[in-house]
Amino acid sequence: MDTLLSLKVFREVVQQGSFTRAADKLDISIAMASKHVSHLENSIHAKLLHRNSRNLHLTEAGEEYYRQCSYALETLDTAAERAASGTDTPQGLLRITMPQWFANSRMADCFAEYRRRYPEVTLELSLDNRKIDLIADGFDMALRVSRDPNPSLIVKPITEIRFFPVASPAYLRRHGVPVTLAEAAQHQAVLPSYVDMGTVTFIRNGETETLQLTSQMRSSSTLMLRKLIQAGSGIGYMPEWLVANDLSQGSLVRLLPDYEMPPIKLYAAYVDRTFLSAKVRSFIDFLVEKMQ
Repeated sequence: MDTLLSLKVFREVVQQGSFTRAADKLDISIAMASKHVSHLENSIHAKLLHRNSRNLHLTEAGEEYYRQCSYALETLDTAAERAASGTDTPQGLLRITMPQWFANSRMADCFAEYRRRYPEVTLELSLDNRKIDLIADGFDMALRVSRDPNPSLIVKPITEIRFFPVASPAYLRRHGVPVTLAEAAQHQAVLPSYVDMGTVTFIRNGETETLQLTSQMRSSSTLMLRKLIQAGSGIGYMPEWLVANDLSQGSLVRLLPDYEMPPIKLYAAYVDRTFLSAKVRSFIDFLVEKMQ
């Protein structure tokens, strides 16, 4: 028999002081109510109730068992209520994994505004260029930039992000400004080690061309790559969100303006849409709203 249901029946029998009234309230037969109590007694090898045709009362063991089972059932009821409320009201800890280069002013402003709108949600932001296993590492969701999202995850397109080939003014003074892809291919390159960007497709006048770079320096950190490019180590690709201020202030220069790298989609990814929590749903909706 279902032991959890048996506990509920036992509690109701004690509270009602009658198998008949307990059975009526639970919409079960009197015989079934009696079987549930007998199931508990057989499970713990102790008599819980003294009962006859007129009345019943708890045994000494039954009194202690009733206190403990009532506490356990109340704890379960409270947990269920809190879990259910999480599907309606954004609250609790929201753990998000995202690329390192999301450490930029645009995203920081978004996170701050989200918290002002939903103050009952606590954000824990993990920045890592590796594709983290959401279940194994306990994350609620991921923000990922990809042309080929993981088919095992539920993904929601948020926006498109542009990447630019860039270099520092000092590097360009020493080595010249490439005007064509063929010229750019002769330059030193600083590329990520976590994704292959040695060969990248560009579009010019509706025609597709490729640029193949050979890197003398690689890093698993997008933030380090940005610093290396600023230091004059070579040319490289940077997301617009990360280098927008660098380009406007002149510490980096956008290269090959006549060529366009196809934008890459930003996705919100999560494991299961069933009973999607309000905190995850609210954050995804917020991002879609902001990125429009």
